[in-house]
Amino acid sequence: MKTVTIYTDGACSGNPGPGGWGAILLYGPHKRELSGGAADTTNNRMELTAVIEALRQLKEPCEVELWSDSKYVIDGLSKGWAKSWKARGWKKADKKPALNPDLWDQLLSLTERHVLRYHWVKGHAEDPYNERCDQMAVAESQKYK
Repeated sequence: MKTVTIYTDGACSGNPGPGGWGAILLYGPHKRELSGGAADTTNNRMELTAVIEALRQLKEPCEVELWSDSKYVIDGLSKGWAKSWKARGWKKADKKPALNPDLWDQLLSLTERHVLRYHWVKGHAEDPYNERCDQMAVAESQKYK
């Protein structure tokens, strides 16, 4: 299996408001940058979208080192929260509805193809790839202002 490193970030101006996402895929000497946005969204939706769009680029099952500054994304996947929400009909343990079930459902189905290892990186702490993802996400969000 190929090992691919993915960095992602999301941004939102106001929450909800105009938002953007950025992702970087690294494989050997290859680097690919992706970004996009939405006129009316939330930060968490952009964080999830960044990971979804990055995983969609993988044409075969891979070992994925996923780096994100979003505890929501990293914990939702690594701690099994999203799988539990889905199993309960998109309800959290406290019976309240889980947010963003449409995106979590897409993300869970994409993760089934790959072997993922999750890494939380502190945002705005001079990690060059995280910083670049943030720049792309913010630039995308500004297109909707």
